Amino acid sequence: MEIERYTPARKAEWDEFIRRSKNGTFLFLRDYMDYHEDRFRDHSLMVRDARGRLLALLPAHENGKRLCSHEGLTYGGFVSDDSMKALKMVAVFAESLSYLKQHDFESVTYRTIPHIYHRAPAQEDLYALLLSDAELYSRVVISAVPGHHRLPFQELRRRGSKKASNLGVTVGASEDFDSYWKILGDVLAETYDAKPVHALGEIRLLHDRFPDNVKLYAADLDGEMVGGVVVYDTARVARAQYIAASEAGKKCNALDRVFDYLLNQEFRDKPFFEFGTSQVPDSDNLNRGLIEQKEGFGARTVVYDYYRIDLTRWTPDALQGALNA
Repeated sequence: MEIERYTPARKAEWDEFIRRSKNGTFLFLRDYMDYHEDRFRDHSLMVRDARGRLLALLPAHENGKRLCSHEGLTYGGFVSDDSMKALKMVAVFAESLSYLKQHDFESVTYRTIPHIYHRAPAQEDLYALLLSDAELYSRVVISAVPGHHRLPFQELRRRGSKKASNLGVTVGASEDFDSYWKILGDVLAETYDAKPVHALGEIRLLHDRFPDNVKLYAADLDGEMVGGVVVYDTARVARAQYIAASEAGKKCNALDRVFDYLLNQEFRDKPFFEFGTSQVPDSDNLNRGLIEQKEGFGARTVVYDYYRIDLTRWTPDALQGALNA
């Protein structure tokens, strides 16, 4: 088995593997990953078998002596195809961690890909993490609506959508990111004293590169945008990446109307609709009002798990033991 550091010369091969993988999404394509390459020193890994065939990819960057399963992405661990099996992933971990230790890395932080994004079962890495003595250091709560087991909207959410409709609120796809980013920026500044993770120019760039994946759905009242949702649309999951309403939008329950449209029309056949996290920034605490709003649309909890491996204490013994059993 061979571990190779990604270089731009491997872009076509990388992207082709992501597209046919069982747990990859467009976030792992290089045109998405590299839009903020100036902020992250890429150290992505490509794992090959003895014949040179790709087995797995790890989107990653380095931060000093720490390798990070890419922190510029919402999620991301090893991406693999249908040939990946449990013991093969153990071998992938053994070789990858040995490579990192040989290159003087002292630790690894690893972000798993939630199961709702998997085209086929792909949790082999969780077993390998156990054998690697990985520490679970963070668990992010997200809310998702399964398409095959829809729970009814709470009455409050139904009434809100009906009110918005009666007031004349309309919902549809929009290209007006400028107006929406003004609404979003005002909401984040007032609520969290924060800014959107993506600057306006960046989200427009990503929409231009991935028009079928990065989409804006806006609520309009009397010709004025009053709210909306940016959706990251992948094969199995439509994820609400940004959610915001102006003061006028809050008064007319615009977001209730938006989510009614997204869940019951635009993405009614999608296996999952994900609302993202409701955790208070830089905290493990939940924003009660926010998560109750999302659960009012029938969403329930899925978690994003983050692990840490201390390479200064790591040895391949447990992994080799499993392979030799």
